[in-house]
Amino acid sequence: MTSIQAYLSRVKENRNNATLVILGNEAADLDSMASSIAYGYLLNLQSVGDTVLPVMPIPRADFKLRTEAVCVFREAGILLDDIVFFDDVEFDKLMVAGTGLILLDHNRLALSLERYKSNVVGVIDHHSDEGFYRDIAPRIIQLVGSTASLIGVEFQKAGIKIPKQLAILLFGTILLDTVNLDQSAGRVTEIDSTIAELLSLLCPLSRHDFFDIIQREKFNVAGLSTADLLRKDYKEFELETFRYGISSTRLSIKQWEEMDRDLFAGFLRYAATRNLDVLLSMNAFAYPEFSRDLIVYSTTKEVHDALCGHLQKLSLDLVSYDFTGQLQEDKGFISFYHQGNSGVSRKKLQPLLAAYFNK
Repeated sequence: MTSIQAYLSRVKENRNNATLVILGNEAADLDSMASSIAYGYLLNLQSVGDTVLPVMPIPRADFKLRTEAVCVFREAGILLDDIVFFDDVEFDKLMVAGTGLILLDHNRLALSLERYKSNVVGVIDHHSDEGFYRDIAPRIIQLVGSTASLIGVEFQKAGIKIPKQLAILLFGTILLDTVNLDQSAGRVTEIDSTIAELLSLLCPLSRHDFFDIIQREKFNVAGLSTADLLRKDYKEFELETFRYGISSTRLSIKQWEEMDRDLFAGFLRYAATRNLDVLLSMNAFAYPEFSRDLIVYSTTKEVHDALCGHLQKLSLDLVSYDFTGQLQEDKGFISFYHQGNSGVSRKKLQPLLAAYFNK
């Protein structure tokens, strides 16, 4: 069986002649990247002679911002030099040439790549089904805790043993996505638990030790600017002429304000760079216990006030922060909240926002 490093090295060398591209979501979180590499490796074993290329959909320089991913890749012993990032490959040429595209950890292409929807030949994802690409195979969209769990199932179906390096990579991913398989977090399913148990047998670290290491790195934001924090884990959505983005950040609003006394300016600049009408930051932090905050920015008062009013009606249990309050300027409006219901993540909120903005 080809080693992981040998596989990655070979496909990187032949990257501009790939016959199939595996692409994670635009946020390029750990689940997206780990699942892409693992599934690419599996398909490589099943399609001898083809170049099945996992592409990380961010510039190479941005990988360091995914501190939890850096940690898990290091534990798995996977060398970054052999991983292909978006700026390492002639992606447009591959797509124009008709190279097939399999989407991992999302089931609709990012707006910037939507022109290549005819290239999509497969999807494996754990988010809500957006209803696209109905006639492709595989089309596996299942609401489990982690796409990595679905990839584990694909190895089982194929009767192929998961190599140790991939087992560590996938195990760490599942632990992070399910909050260490914690039932009270509302993310873990039987599939996640079953696959994680199998993977744990190949991991030198105990489940709890491994999770503690990853969790600590996930919330390590030392040295990051507001722009870095917003782009670290960011997803963007568009509805005809309306565009909004949701960042997932790993610190409280209070911590963020201590690092940057002018958050409004940071949100304004980032939204302008992305040409957004609305920018949300869903802030998750672990100390003294797991909690969430929410920041809502919009370029117009009407949209801002209506959205904040709608969010108040949802099950987020929002409480306004008084330390800075809403800023009103000609260029935008921003509000800050503590989110009492910590079970509502971006994955759960996005379908609700899509329904609201589609009205």
